[in-house]
Amino acid sequence: MKKILVTGGAGYIGSHTIVELIASGYTPVIVDNLCNTSTENIHGIEKITDTAVKWHNVDCTDKIAMDKVFTKEGRVEGVIHLAAYKAVEESVLKPEKYYNNNIGSLKVALNCMQENEVKNIVFSSSCNVYGMPDVLPVDENAPFKKAESPYGETKQICEEMLKDDTSNSVALRYFNPIGSHSSALIGDCSADSPSNLVPLITEVAIGKKEKITIFGDDYNTPDGTCIRDYIHVVDLAKSHVLAMEFLIKNPGKHAFNVGTGIGVSVLDAVKAFEKTNKLKINYSIGPRRIGDIEKIYADGSLVKTKLGWEPKEKLEQAMKSAWEWQKKKKR
Repeated sequence: MKKILVTGGAGYIGSHTIVELIASGYTPVIVDNLCNTSTENIHGIEKITDTAVKWHNVDCTDKIAMDKVFTKEGRVEGVIHLAAYKAVEESVLKPEKYYNNNIGSLKVALNCMQENEVKNIVFSSSCNVYGMPDVLPVDENAPFKKAESPYGETKQICEEMLKDDTSNSVALRYFNPIGSHSSALIGDCSADSPSNLVPLITEVAIGKKEKITIFGDDYNTPDGTCIRDYIHVVDLAKSHVLAMEFLIKNPGKHAFNVGTGIGVSVLDAVKAFEKTNKLKINYSIGPRRIGDIEKIYADGSLVKTKLGWEPKEKLEQAMKSAWEWQKKKKR
């Protein structure tokens, strides 16, 4: 079976990707220092798949430690690089943290790959590389405009690094992943306070927070709130498997949007959670948040044509699974 190193593999997206890799016959190896997740996801993966998962507790910016991982693992077919900080608002407050980790971890991964003759990397990018797009839905030919946040800038820089490197690469430009595995055994174990919409909604629903704040209701959108493309994390995880399979057969440099193509406002997302789970969510309107993009959603025609990927899970399923995960976390 083909061995795949997954940096950040114990995290939210990483854990779901590990499950899908195992289901597709790959042997994944997790590299994660648990700086923003926990072993709960690793145990959850093993319960879901009935498979023992190899795990290296390593900081992906540590070249010496990463060298040892590559040496120990021997022949590796490819790397799925997910090790990055992801909170847009925090990146505005702590830009150096994001530059050092997000860019530094990719630099180390690429160096280790070159030294160990590993040719293929699937990179966790973001729709934030587009900044505020001029045309919607946004496709992969849209120019990289000035990033709205240091987080978005790190993804732009990382994609440029991939273009200049000798490796074969696929950059998956995520839109907004939400939800959890239907088993509620893996999910977002972030150690810090959640900054993304749906985890904040579930914390209000469970009683951990009094309310959520919707940042701005005066944008040029139908209800004044920002518009996003919310994608179920299981669908997103499956795109990584398809991307690696595609890359093995099609060497080169590639980039694909991974989203539903459906724009949903923040307010409508709150209402969708309420309707699906028969709950009322307390919210207030606050000022706009630095780093936020007004509206963005994907043109997903290229990823469908090239990878055969398209979203299967509905918004309601994502909202239900997010709530099930939150309830489990409280137990």
